[in-house]
Amino acid sequence: MIETLNYFAEFNIYAKQLTLTFVQEILLNPSVEIVEQTNHVFHDGMKFYGERLDKGYSLTDCISMNICRERGITEILTNDHHFEQEGFRVLL
Repeated sequence: MIETLNYFAEFNIYAKQLTLTFVQEILLNPSVEIVEQTNHVFHDGMKFYGERLDKGYSLTDCISMNICRERGITEILTNDHHFEQEGFRVLL
C-alpha cells in the first residue's frame, strides 16, 4: 500500500484521490491482512536483502517475499519480475 501511494504522489489530485480511495477500500476488506512492520520483520528483510546483493531487489521486495514465504503464498499480484526470480508465480 505504501509503494502504491508513493508511486502516485506526484500525480494530479484526481489520480491521488482515486488511489487513496482504492487503498482505503482494500484496508477495510476483512479478507485482507495487514502485516505490522516490526523490528523483526525489518531485520529479516535486511538479512534477505544482504543475501541478494547481486539482484535489483528493493528492501520492500525482500520484506514482502519473506512474509509470503512465511505464509505459504506462492502467487503474487504484481508485475515485478523479481518475484519470478525467487520462484513466485506473478499474476500480472
